[in-house]
Amino acid sequence: MNLDRRLLKQARLAKAAFIITIAAGFLAGIAAILQARQLSRIISQVFLGGQQLAGVMPLMWLLLGILITRAVLTYLSETSAGYGAVQIKNVLRSLFAKHLLSLGPAYAQGERSGELVNTASQGIEALDAYFSQFLPQLAFAGMLPLAFLIAIFPLDPLSAVVLLVTGPLIPFFMFLIGSMSQTLTRRQWTALSRMSAYFLDTLQGLATLKALGRSREQAGRIEQVSERYRQTTMSVLRVTFLSALVLELLGTIGTAIIAVEIGLRLLYGRISFEPAFFILLLAPDFYAPLRNLGLRFHASMTGVNAARRIFEVLEQPVPEPAAEGAGNGARGSAPRLDRPFQIEFDHVGYTYLGRSQPALEDVSFSIQSGQMTALVGPSGSGKSTLTQLLLCFIKPQLGEIRVNGAPLGSFSVEEWRAQIAWVPQQPHLFYGSVAENLRIAKPDASMDELVKAAEQVHLLEWVESLPQGFDTFIGESGQRLSGGQAQRLALARAVLRDAPLLILDEPTAHLDVVQERILQESTRRLCEGRTVLIIAHRLPTVMRADQILVMQAGRIVEQGSHAELLGNAGLYSRLLADYRGQEVAE
Repeated sequence: MNLDRRLLKQARLAKAAFIITIAAGFLAGIAAILQARQLSRIISQVFLGGQQLAGVMPLMWLLLGILITRAVLTYLSETSAGYGAVQIKNVLRSLFAKHLLSLGPAYAQGERSGELVNTASQGIEALDAYFSQFLPQLAFAGMLPLAFLIAIFPLDPLSAVVLLVTGPLIPFFMFLIGSMSQTLTRRQWTALSRMSAYFLDTLQGLATLKALGRSREQAGRIEQVSERYRQTTMSVLRVTFLSALVLELLGTIGTAIIAVEIGLRLLYGRISFEPAFFILLLAPDFYAPLRNLGLRFHASMTGVNAARRIFEVLEQPVPEPAAEGAGNGARGSAPRLDRPFQIEFDHVGYTYLGRSQPALEDVSFSIQSGQMTALVGPSGSGKSTLTQLLLCFIKPQLGEIRVNGAPLGSFSVEEWRAQIAWVPQQPHLFYGSVAENLRIAKPDASMDELVKAAEQVHLLEWVESLPQGFDTFIGESGQRLSGGQAQRLALARAVLRDAPLLILDEPTAHLDVVQERILQESTRRLCEGRTVLIIAHRLPTVMRADQILVMQAGRIVEQGSHAELLGNAGLYSRLLADYRGQEVAE
């Protein structure tokens, strides 16, 4: 019956709105009873009693008052239900966004961004029908038919028994057809999520697809995915229309039975006109809440299926540092990194959820202030996991990370991150101006500071060539920028942040020789006077490092300076030979 306990718990967030909705809807149903009663009385007095207009005018005014009251109560019920649904959706959307941020990159990297965006937008929006239509109608279907039976039974027990027998047939058939529809709706939602993810992934890689001449092929695949979604949607609509037909047919047959049996008894004088007409007027209203429940049931199915994915994300356990946060009194102040410090990884281990192979296993090393530490190793060796641990996106499952002897987990996360500048290999740029993208690192940065930062990373000349300079808008994910421009903008952010600890995922990777030389110089100037942890892909970067950690399968297999590791003739030497081979090929 679509009664998800988690959704019912969310409904309590708008408890007052739902109380008003149900109360107003129930009173509107009572008004329908009074309306039918008043109308039957007026018609009886006019056609059988011979009353003139003047004689029934007081009854007409009363009927008008009932009609207005019913319309006002119906409007109040629908408006209050809509307001309550909006409240719940806003809270869920906020919880969903905050929880995703709390889960951090460790969770997001295993998910498809298009599917998450679809869940946060379309999924939560689909809950509107559940809260504003289905839940109120469920209450009406339980209350209003009972109120109609109470009103009809004293006047005509036989008609009340007919209604009591035929009424439950509607929810019974609704349940039978709903089981089939629920499966199809779940399939439809899955198809929509996959299509959203695939479409966004294709858009993000459109430039690469065009460069490789594969854009037309992807357009054909999008068309196939869209066609599958269309077919699934049509299957859902077929069942929905079938359900509507069955429910309307049952309601119509029930009303027809009431009309026939009342008509026959009226013909033989077994019932008087006024109660007979009253019951006949009320019969369609008796079936209406049950028919509407069936329609609302189908309308809410998409939201129920979306809710499964929403709560699946919300119920993901949050890494402890991200969950506790700063400023709640549970954590102490982070140590100042502009003074001498030491960061120690002591037998650290971490395994991602759903994976059997550890991302890190028994990792121990230390980072000294003022030094550059380079992480080297094949893809998947655990380098990115180390940086996520240091940024407190995830927490060690084994071992401990200490700063000046104190556990990293005991510090305020916000204070700790405020002293770190992080430049990923593929920085995210937002739709906005160049200045707005730079000020993410320092919201109160002046224009002079923006100019100096851009100049330091050799970006100023390009910015000044733009039509509106720093106020020029760039596309989502830097669609209007080359790879080198996007990387330099990310480096400019790090310059603005001016943090003592710098974490770099080699910004010169995947760039041509000219762009690489420009960024190498910018990176070198940025690293001066700072403690640096860098995931190294290029030979010049590796050679400058004070300490090199060579990783493989989540372990540190070699450690030392460039000269020391060359003498070992181990994995580092082989990786270095591969790097040199790539550089020669380029």
